[in-house]
Amino acid sequence: MMAAAAERPFFFFLLALLLLVFHGARSVVAGAAAEQGKTYSVMDFHAAGDGNTDDAKAFAATWNAVCGDGARPTMVVPGGRTFLLSKISFNGPCRSPITVQLDGDIVAPNAIWTTTAANLLTFYRVDNLTVDGSGQIDGRGSIFWTCFNQKRCSVRPVLLAFVICNNLSVRSIHLKDSPDKHMTLLGCSQVHVYNVSFTAPGDSPNTDGINMARSDHVYISSCVIQTGDDCISILSNTTDVNITDITCGPGHGISVGSLGGDGSPALVERITVSNCSFFRTLTGVRIKSWQGGSGKAEGFLFENLNMTEVQYPIDIDQFYCPPGNCPQKDGAVAISDARFINIQGTSSDPEAIKIQCSKSVQCRGIFLDNVNLSCSRNRALTRAIISNAYGTIVGKVNPRVRFSGS
Repeated sequence: MMAAAAERPFFFFLLALLLLVFHGARSVVAGAAAEQGKTYSVMDFHAAGDGNTDDAKAFAATWNAVCGDGARPTMVVPGGRTFLLSKISFNGPCRSPITVQLDGDIVAPNAIWTTTAANLLTFYRVDNLTVDGSGQIDGRGSIFWTCFNQKRCSVRPVLLAFVICNNLSVRSIHLKDSPDKHMTLLGCSQVHVYNVSFTAPGDSPNTDGINMARSDHVYISSCVIQTGDDCISILSNTTDVNITDITCGPGHGISVGSLGGDGSPALVERITVSNCSFFRTLTGVRIKSWQGGSGKAEGFLFENLNMTEVQYPIDIDQFYCPPGNCPQKDGAVAISDARFINIQGTSSDPEAIKIQCSKSVQCRGIFLDNVNLSCSRNRALTRAIISNAYGTIVGKVNPRVRFSGS
C-alpha cells in the first residue's frame, strides 16, 4: 500500500506534464494558423478560370480584400484552371504581409493588346510580399515578336513587374513567352528570387529573364533561364546583388548594363555571380557601357562558372552599341575591381576573352585566376583581346592575357 501511495505523486506529475505538452501543441498550431491568416480565392470573387473570360475584375476584387486584411492573408489562384488576364496592377501599401499562392495558370490575351508602355501584371509599392506556387504566367508573346520584327510595334509589355517592393520573395513559379522582358525589379530592396524558371525561344527579341534597376540587396538563386536576351541584366543604381546556381541558355548571358546611355551617369557596385552554368549563350558574364557615359561600375566577383560553347565567355565592353550609327565619343563609365576566378569550359569563338576599354577611362583592377577556356570549333586556339585595361593574373589563365603596361 505504501509503495502504491508513493507512486501517485509521480503519476499526477506525469499527467500534468502531458496536459501541458498537449495544450502547448494546440497553442503552436493555433498560433501558426493565426499567423497564416485568411485565404481568399479568386474563385470566390467570380473568376471564371476558363482561359477565355477576362478575369481581371475578379483578381482586382480579390486583391482589394487581401490588401485590406491586416492578419497576413493569402490570395489563392487555384491549380487546375487557366485565367485570362488583361493588364492589371496590384497596388499597395497593404495592411500586412501578403502571400500570393499562384498554382493555376495565367495567360495574356492572344492579341496585340497594348500600344503603350505596359506590364501584364504589376505589383506597385507592396512590401513584405511573397509570390509562390507551381503555376505559370504565359505572355503569348509571339504575336508581339512578329510585330516588333516587322517594325510595327515600338513598345511591348513586360510580363511581371515589381515596382518599389521591399522584402519581396518570388519562388517556384514559371514565366513563359513574354512579349518583352519576363520579370523586372524597379526600385526594390531586399529581394529573393528562388527556383523560378523562364522560357522563350532563343530568337525572341529582348526577352530578358530578370531585369533590375535602382534596386539593392537582390539575391537570385537556383533559377533556369532560357530566353532570347540577357538571362539577367543589371542596370544603373543597383548595388549588392548576389546571383548563384543559375542555368543560363539560350540567351545573352548575365550582363551588367548597358550603362551610360545618352551620357547619363551610372552606378553599379558589389555584384557577385557564382556557381552558374552557361549553355550556347552569346556571352557568359559581361559588363557593357556606352561611349560618352559617366559614373562607375565596381566591385565584381565572377567565380566558379562553367561555359559550354559560349561565344564570348568573358566580355567587358566600353564601346557597346547595337547595330547602327555609333559615333566615337570621349568619356566612359569607369569599370574597376572585376575579379574572374575559376572559370572553365569552351567558347564557340576563338576570342574567348574580350576586355575592350576606353583610352580616356581605362579599366583598372581586373583580376584573373584559374581561367581555362578552349574553343569548341575545329580545335582552334582561343585568344584574348585586351585594350586599355590594367590588372593582375594569378595561376593558369588560358587564353593568355596581357594587360596594358605588362
